[in-house]
Amino acid sequence: MADKISGRQAFDIAYEKFTDTVYRVACHNTVTFADAEDITQDVFMKLIEKKRSFESEEHLKAWLIRVTLNLCRNLNRKSGRISVLDENIPCEDKDTDILLCVKSLPENYRNAIYLHYYEGYTAAEIAEITGGKQNTVLSYLSRGREMLKKQLSGGFEDE
Repeated sequence: MADKISGRQAFDIAYEKFTDTVYRVACHNTVTFADAEDITQDVFMKLIEKKRSFESEEHLKAWLIRVTLNLCRNLNRKSGRISVLDENIPCEDKDTDILLCVKSLPENYRNAIYLHYYEGYTAAEIAEITGGKQNTVLSYLSRGREMLKKQLSGGFEDE
C-alpha cells in the first residue's frame, strides 16, 4: 500500500493535478467566474489549514470536490441564490451548449450529472463524495437525464 499523502505533498499534488477540476466544479455551481475563482482559492486555503492526510490521489481529489461543492452551496445560500441559472432555461436551440442545460438543473441533479459524465465518477463514488447514498445518486442521474431530455426536445439536425 502506498504511503499517505499529507502536508506540502498533498498541496503540491492538488495544485498541479486538480486545480482545473476544482475550478470547473466551482464554475458549474456559481453564477460568476469571480465567485468560482474565489471558491477555488478558498478550497486550497482549507487544504493548507486542515493539514490532513489522504489515502491516495483519488481520495484527495474527492475531498477537494466535496469541499468545493460545500463552499459553493454556502455561497449561494448566503447570497440568496437558490439556483445557478433559471431552471426553465430554453434549451431547444441547437447551438445551446449542453453544459449550460446541465447547469440549469436543480443542484442535486446538476452535480450528479456533472460528476458522472464530465468528471467520470460512478454513482457509488459520487455518493461517497457528496455524503449521500448510491441509490439516491442513481435516482438523481435518472431524473436529471429525463429533465435534460425534455429541455433538449428540440432535437438535432442529424436525427
